[in-house]
Amino acid sequence: MAFDYFEVECPEQVGGEYYRRLAGVVLLDHDLVKVISKLHILIDPRVPIFVATGVTRKLPPPVKVGDIAAVNIQGEKVVLSIGDETHLAALLRLLWDRFGKERVDQPDRFTVLMQLTPGESEGIEEIVVTDPSETLYKDLIYALQTIAPEGFKVRRQYYGQGRFYFVASENTLPDDILTLVREKFALMGESL
Repeated sequence: MAFDYFEVECPEQVGGEYYRRLAGVVLLDHDLVKVISKLHILIDPRVPIFVATGVTRKLPPPVKVGDIAAVNIQGEKVVLSIGDETHLAALLRLLWDRFGKERVDQPDRFTVLMQLTPGESEGIEEIVVTDPSETLYKDLIYALQTIAPEGFKVRRQYYGQGRFYFVASENTLPDDILTLVREKFALMGESL
């Protein structure tokens, strides 16, 4: 795997190796290996507790209208000349939601025409079409829920500024859980 740091801590050697393989497969299946730089997992069935702490690599910036299309505003007529079709479906959904389908027309695959007031068309180049960090968080939490032991339904999670943690247990989480999370970040040479 392409992690800078990957460790599974478990009091049972066989269980630890099992969770190491399971985590690797789940993260590969969810295409998260390339976005996670460091990951430390603690699984202790005696407590019982599951703690995953990690650091993400630098993510690509949000994709804005101006990144995928040239914008030409002529009064109330706005023409988007599509240069990158990769995000076209997301762009159309966004424009339909914001302005209504009746005001957005796509005569061909490289052109989007809109009838907008000058106030509506102002700053259209800066509208965010997709943000990779939004889907990353959902995918990451889903993957960690998959890795965590069955029945660990009491959970706490965090994602922000390139750091994440996911804590789960069958029981109530300890009051000092953040202390444990910070200890696991320190093992990776990081702080929360």
